[in-house]
Amino acid sequence: MPRLFTGLELPQSVRMRLSLMRMPLPGARWVEPEDFHITLRFAGDIDNRIADEFASFLDDIEVVPFDISISGVGFFGGRTPRVIWAGVEGGEALANLQRAHERAARRAGLEPDSQTFRPHVTLARLKGTRPDAVARFLSSRGGLRSEAFRVERFALFSAKPGSGGGPYVVEHAYQLGGEAASFRGKVGT
Repeated sequence: MPRLFTGLELPQSVRMRLSLMRMPLPGARWVEPEDFHITLRFAGDIDNRIADEFASFLDDIEVVPFDISISGVGFFGGRTPRVIWAGVEGGEALANLQRAHERAARRAGLEPDSQTFRPHVTLARLKGTRPDAVARFLSSRGGLRSEAFRVERFALFSAKPGSGGGPYVVEHAYQLGGEAASFRGKVGT
């Protein structure tokens, strides 16, 4: 059963800039720069038939290329911080692309995503990190802003079996406009 999600890859220059955000932070497990991405739709551990249908329905998505940028940092988890992230500004074009991914997932038989879409790049996963340490990190790195970059494709990724973490593999890439850029075979094979 593959663990799948769809997302946007980041240019090398943006990945490098995000990797420079790292600093000593107790309990932080920093994401490797090659694994930075913007998740559009998490599918999870799904059987091969549903994975193939999902991949097929993603082929039907037609969206014109658009620009996005990285802006600001934050965290998820409230009083128990779990994730440090970099924000993403993509406007209505990014929201439309994400909704198209949700529709493709539903057509393939996946349950509706219960999470509100908050575009971000996960920088670190946290375990036992004190809120005051996270606050210091955010105040020292809060002015993050990248140049806008063009989104010309999205990808169907697989995660490492078991942990769900990286390294992530692009199973199928789709040029915006609906034309598949590459396909390595049936998903999960």
